[in-house]
Amino acid sequence: MVLGKVKSFTVSFDCLNDSNVPVFSSGDCVSGRVTIEVTGEIRVKSLKIHAKGLAKVRWTESRNAGSNTAYTQNYTEEVEYLNHRDILIGHERDDDNSEEGLTTIHSGRHEYAFSLELPQTPLATSFEGKHGSVRYWVKAELHRPWLLPMKTKKEFTVFEHIDINTPLLLSPQAGTKDKTLCCWFCTSGPISLSAKIERKGYTPGESIQIFAEIENCSSRMVVPKAAIYQTQTFYAKGKMKEVKQLVANLRGESLSSGKTETWSGKMLKIPPVSPSILDCTIIRVEYSLMVYVDIPGAINLSLNLPLVIGTIPLHPFGSRTSSVSSQCSMSWLGMGLPERPEAPPSYAEIVSEEQRQGSLDVPAAREELDGPLFAYIHEFRFQPPPLYSEIDPNPDHASRAEERRLDACPSR
Repeated sequence: MVLGKVKSFTVSFDCLNDSNVPVFSSGDCVSGRVTIEVTGEIRVKSLKIHAKGLAKVRWTESRNAGSNTAYTQNYTEEVEYLNHRDILIGHERDDDNSEEGLTTIHSGRHEYAFSLELPQTPLATSFEGKHGSVRYWVKAELHRPWLLPMKTKKEFTVFEHIDINTPLLLSPQAGTKDKTLCCWFCTSGPISLSAKIERKGYTPGESIQIFAEIENCSSRMVVPKAAIYQTQTFYAKGKMKEVKQLVANLRGESLSSGKTETWSGKMLKIPPVSPSILDCTIIRVEYSLMVYVDIPGAINLSLNLPLVIGTIPLHPFGSRTSSVSSQCSMSWLGMGLPERPEAPPSYAEIVSEEQRQGSLDVPAAREELDGPLFAYIHEFRFQPPPLYSEIDPNPDHASRAEERRLDACPSR
């Protein structure tokens, strides 16, 4: 009898989304199939699967131990997130080559279903970095007598969801800086930079609206710019390795001496990038928006605004809230205040004349409370409030002084 051969041996997943990409989150059920296609009959001791999730960091550094001696120091660290084993065919022990307990697989295509539940605890998002990675996979092993095991592996993606619809990630981010340039014994005027974005959390594909004001009082030509950076940080054996990468950037107009430029919502689109990783102990992936002024022959003037790249996009109500908060806090950039509020309803719409007249009659049950204080409260219980006016009839002197100070500020 001539034994058959394994023509193909693969692992596939039952996808939970329309894009046919195996993407899962903590607590999800990962299901799939191991497919074996054979020509003729084969005898199998066991078919096993091993699901694994691992964050791993590795890098090397050169060290000098003397004038003529050098060695390499390795830094490695691992964190396990998933470790699940299951047997689809056969039994646990397959280290012998006895003919007992073998399963015969006939010629053709055969599928063996499997399923496992991911841990409910937070998992690290799948990631591939320069000095480390976070990977999840299912490996299948086919054991036959007198032959080496056949192995196949299939990776799947895990997203630890970050919902940007939280107060922390919807809060505006802003900053202000200035810089004075010096050349030998001469000092030029300052370069000032103010920048703001509507919120801290975004998702890939969104555009960040940048509000900024750049004033150049120096004697040099400067260029305002903005860029999104990804910072990968790896930890092992008490050491840290950091990698910073440019994700996207834009350039403004060149500013000559004495000029000012204002960005009223300049758009910078976020390309498809990995979400932020903030909970893994050995790998962190963070983002920031750098708004800066490129100064020839000097260190740039820059502002770093932290970003969080999430997986759950902004809800419509969150967009309105963010927009309103942005408008209210943009006055420091001279972008104007929100619309003037409406006047309150008139007194007649709230209290009728019958209610007001009826309230003037003091109930008999309250005669024991009669006194000047009770009479005063009761008399003015339904009296109309002062008339509403959009102009303060008694403006504060401090406010007038502030207005005079702002009017006196020079504009360029």
